[in-house]
Amino acid sequence: MSSLTQTIPVSKNSFWAGHIISALAILFLIFDGGIKVIQHPEAVGATVQLGYPAELVLGIGLVELVCLAVYIIPQTSILGAILLTGFLGGAVATQVRTGSGLFSLIFPVIIGAMIWGGLWLRDNRLRTLIPLRLP
Repeated sequence: MSSLTQTIPVSKNSFWAGHIISALAILFLIFDGGIKVIQHPEAVGATVQLGYPAELVLGIGLVELVCLAVYIIPQTSILGAILLTGFLGGAVATQVRTGSGLFSLIFPVIIGAMIWGGLWLRDNRLRTLIPLRLP
């Protein structure tokens, strides 16, 4: 069975841009998940303020870091991006429910766009799956 879509090799610039964008998102998520896992008072307070019990902070942080680990592994990066999209979607839903400000609402969306954009720029498998059509 032949494929009707043709993939264009990832250029060196796209490859590095994708890695830099992904690295920025990864660094933020490591920080965010890490402060939840160590149960930093600011993380616990912010989570409680959003309406979640303090006992859930550790679990939320662990889920975030596990999803991130799946994203970081090249062979499972697309699955990791899907899992992180669900995680970040929950963050957006929480911000909407609590009536948070615009930045708090949009920031998880920006991180999600960085996750997918960075992956798309550096991974030919994703470019094949989701090709951009030129006119």
